Amino acid sequence: MNNRQKPRPEGLSIHRSASLFKAGCAIALALYLGGCSIEHRRSLPYDAWSLNFFNPDYMEVWIETADVVDINDHVFRGAGSGIPSTGYPRGLSKGIPAVFKGDAKGWFEDPTGKGRYVTGADLPRLVYVRWQSMAEPQTYGAYIEIPESARDTMLKGEKAYCGAVGKWKTDYRKFLTIGLAPGGIAKVWLGGPCLKATEVTRVQGKIHPKGPYGGTSNGKHRPLSEESKAYIDKFGIPYGSW
Repeated sequence: MNNRQKPRPEGLSIHRSASLFKAGCAIALALYLGGCSIEHRRSLPYDAWSLNFFNPDYMEVWIETADVVDINDHVFRGAGSGIPSTGYPRGLSKGIPAVFKGDAKGWFEDPTGKGRYVTGADLPRLVYVRWQSMAEPQTYGAYIEIPESARDTMLKGEKAYCGAVGKWKTDYRKFLTIGLAPGGIAKVWLGGPCLKATEVTRVQGKIHPKGPYGGTSNGKHRPLSEESKAYIDKFGIPYGSW
């Protein structure tokens, strides 16, 4: 995940309040319906799709929760949480390196992220994610509406050469990958085991009014690693590059 695109300037994509109200109502309705037992036919040509997350180098994140509403208004709470994938710092690295090998600017070229399959879900309609941006620190929440065009793409088989098995096969875009960056930016890609990720949408999240851990930590966020803190002290946070 070290190859990356050259960052391009992007203006903040601000959701209109009406759109957020609509999304919030959808979550509330879906939470109500989620308590009911509703039989339905799942439309997937595969067992399940995967919800994955990552953050830019050194811009560490802690996901408090990620909840999914599918096209049948079934809710899957806690579909994601914890530490997403990143390039740097490495998992076992300690201390401050003499040279920083990562670059926080821009997104990875072909992000895959880390996460798990949302078992039992149909195609995604809405994803809500609340996360701590430890680099700032700040806590954000974002409603991410998945476009119908993206769901259509998730159903289409594509011929692709799969290096893992050394042959061509029909693959599906069943990896929904979300990048989380400082400033409350959430960007979405669709990819597959043998398919390069393509961009879907970009959302501007909002500061969560209760702060980290739903207001139970007296405003204290998870601590930033020593390496990431040193990188930010030296280079700053590249707002505007995501």
